[in-house]
Amino acid sequence: MTISLPIEQHLSSIQTMLAEHTRLILVAQPGAGKTTRVPLMLLSSAWAQGQRLLLLEPRRVAARLAATFMASQLNEQVGETVGYRMRGDSNVGPNTRLEVVTQGVLTRMLQDDPLLEGVAGIIFDEFHERSIEADLGLALALDVQESIRDDLRLVVMSATLDVAALKGVLGSDTPVIESSGREFPVETRYCPVEAHESLDRAALRVTKEALKREGSRDVLVILPGIAEISRLVQALESSSMDVEIRALHGSMPLDAQQAALRPLRTRQRVIVSTAIAESSVTVDGVNSVIDAGLERVPLFNPRTGLTRLMTRRVNRASADQRRGRAGRQQPGVCYRLWSAEQPLVAYGEPEMLQADLSKLALELALWGVHSPSELSWVTQPPEGAWKSAQALLQQLRLVDSAGMLTPLGKQSAQLPLEPRLATMLIQAASFEAVPLACALAALMEGRERINGTLRDALAQRVNQPAAYPQWRHEVKRLSSLMRSPVPRHSSLEQLGALLCLAYPDRIAQLMTPGRFKLANGKTATLPAHHPLAQEPFLVAVSVESANSEAGIYLAEPITLATLINFYPETQQWEERIVWSEEQGKLVGEAVQRHIELVLATRPLRRLPADAVEKALMAALKQRPNMLFNAQVLQLQGRMALLFGAYPEQWNDWSDSALLGSLETWLAPYMAGLTRLTQLQKLPFHTYLMNTLDWKQQTQLERLVPSLIEAPSGNAVKVDYTPCREGRPPVLALKLQEAFGWQATPTVVDGRVPVTLHLLSPARRPLQVTQDLRSFWLNGYSEVRKEMRGRYPKHPWPEDPLTAQATAYTKRRQR
Repeated sequence: MTISLPIEQHLSSIQTMLAEHTRLILVAQPGAGKTTRVPLMLLSSAWAQGQRLLLLEPRRVAARLAATFMASQLNEQVGETVGYRMRGDSNVGPNTRLEVVTQGVLTRMLQDDPLLEGVAGIIFDEFHERSIEADLGLALALDVQESIRDDLRLVVMSATLDVAALKGVLGSDTPVIESSGREFPVETRYCPVEAHESLDRAALRVTKEALKREGSRDVLVILPGIAEISRLVQALESSSMDVEIRALHGSMPLDAQQAALRPLRTRQRVIVSTAIAESSVTVDGVNSVIDAGLERVPLFNPRTGLTRLMTRRVNRASADQRRGRAGRQQPGVCYRLWSAEQPLVAYGEPEMLQADLSKLALELALWGVHSPSELSWVTQPPEGAWKSAQALLQQLRLVDSAGMLTPLGKQSAQLPLEPRLATMLIQAASFEAVPLACALAALMEGRERINGTLRDALAQRVNQPAAYPQWRHEVKRLSSLMRSPVPRHSSLEQLGALLCLAYPDRIAQLMTPGRFKLANGKTATLPAHHPLAQEPFLVAVSVESANSEAGIYLAEPITLATLINFYPETQQWEERIVWSEEQGKLVGEAVQRHIELVLATRPLRRLPADAVEKALMAALKQRPNMLFNAQVLQLQGRMALLFGAYPEQWNDWSDSALLGSLETWLAPYMAGLTRLTQLQKLPFHTYLMNTLDWKQQTQLERLVPSLIEAPSGNAVKVDYTPCREGRPPVLALKLQEAFGWQATPTVVDGRVPVTLHLLSPARRPLQVTQDLRSFWLNGYSEVRKEMRGRYPKHPWPEDPLTAQATAYTKRRQR
């Protein structure tokens, strides 16, 4: 019997909205039935007749389970009306109209056929997870819809969505439908990890408590990673409890994942899972959830070019999703292994903001896009990570300097692998190492923690493939893609060469024992006692960044000959001029290098003039205080006033503008210079004035004069440096020199009043004002009363507006 679900009351509205609009946002709470009811209903839409629908699921196990369930609702087998496609596993037939696909498959379908022939619509499920591939799929689908397929329907749905952000990219008129969920009451109990208690021991303690609870059925424990899962599974197996213990994580074969989710009728189950069980699937039979409140995510640092795994607190939306697993089928309890006072952020960051974007950059290059700004994104790819990704693609020789795909790049983009592994597989054919490359790629792609050396881990798998079923399955898939035999021997002779191709930026050169310079310019270390600590060259495969230097966790030695063989451009001599702090001058040398690694050097007998000029300018940009001396600062302030008042007639002389145009205004005066001390003596302010013609120089002196004559007859210097920060110029003079001034002096044809600093005879400030007349009338009398006794030799007349100004004492006046 079909169970009524909350989403069903909205099905007719969804149908109506999609008949009138091509975009729809569906916010449906857990248990609403959106994943399985909405796609089947849409098959009957007039706009979908004779065509297929694609349902995007973020996880493989969820894709297969959703397809299986929907097929059963039609009393069919998977592969008839409903099928699925995922990497390495598909079940579709000639009559399939609803295809449940994973994210990489959707990207490939779009790349292979941008018209999406025969596809009426795409449904993005669980979009709140905000993976890069989901964001990319939506961006490409929107591009298709806006350019060549205005009839294509796009539905974005999840339990928790940032509707405002989605409307920003889908359009403000995009309809939104909200549905409640179907969830039984869930009691929340806080059971924080006790002092000196490990996470797995706390999870074991609470698991025992949950199993003993009256009415308890199966228990789902959510931990951050495979290591924690293994420890808890081992502890549970060592206990005397009569329960079925199942592990569940993304590294397991898909069949094993489904087996873990399959309910038992004879005894209780304890399913110990990563966040894979957080959403998308209903874990049948579970009414107790134990949530560690942690997640392990890879975070990419574009500054260092390194990715590190970070364990962190989950966000509140994820915690609520996990809690809801306990109430899908009956009342339940959620045990949280943290205190009730523990704060949680509301939502997690999109993967776009914290991951390596090299695969995204390769996909966009294949799409014909050179900048992310050419597409519409819910979250724009960060500029730093994007530039880092583009640099890596160039180092892998997948794109050229203009960002265009190379032949190698086109081949690599066709493989469902990260760019590093894809280029390694393709180039391995040139030295008959494809079988080993497939074995290595399967190991690297698995993201499992490798104990010991990479060489040992690979040898174990090649020699004992039955012990590593997931790795063996992946090797077979890659071997099939590459039309290569499955590796059946343990020769790892070409291991270093393969890694050299995959990690050109991680090739490391020995500096001191245990300390290496990476080709990306960073420094990384091994323990001094490590067997590879004194190798001249390494490929640092796994590098995790720290505060100062990165630690090398997996590495393989290579020879200089191997490096030269794969990167022959390292044999070219490149002339460069560098600043030597020790010698205090520019030093010329020719170098052979690989990215930032210097492999050989020889001195230059003659320093090319243009290279010297560039090097001196680079050194000057690193020492801007040398350029911005007091005279230049005054000129900058004067020009800032003029540029603010007349931007079309005057120049921008801000710090960034002057540093960015050194080649224009300074370079002509640098001929023959080789030392910074010579550069420092140059009259920079004169060279700046020389960029103005005679008329402009005359106008500058009139509009922003360097001196203003005071009533005393003295010419007083105006300080224009505050104008660089948007403040008015300053005129500092003795108060007695200003007697008779009726109003505040101005510059820029009366537009800008100066700030007067009226000083005591000891040249200490008595008054700061831009309204001199007001001071004479209202504040001067108090100053006079206080100062005339302290400085009796100086005049302090009752009426400063009519008094004679003077720079001298009373005696000098007489």
